[in-house]
Amino acid sequence: MIEAALPGARVQVVDETGAGDHLRATVKAPQFAGLSRIEQHRLVKNAVQSRFDDGSIHALSITTEAANQSR
Repeated sequence: MIEAALPGARVQVVDETGAGDHLRATVKAPQFAGLSRIEQHRLVKNAVQSRFDDGSIHALSITTEAANQSR
């Protein structure tokens, strides 16, 4: 879902508890260039909001970094 929302992003998602509802996402995306950390995290959370809404994700820890667009 994150990769679809942020084309060109490199995404790693780890299930922290084994239940699939507490996740840690590391996202490196060119779309983050010039954005604050909060704005970057909002883009990621918006990409998976439907999973929060339906209760399949309870917690998401997010780490973000802007990627060079030339890669």
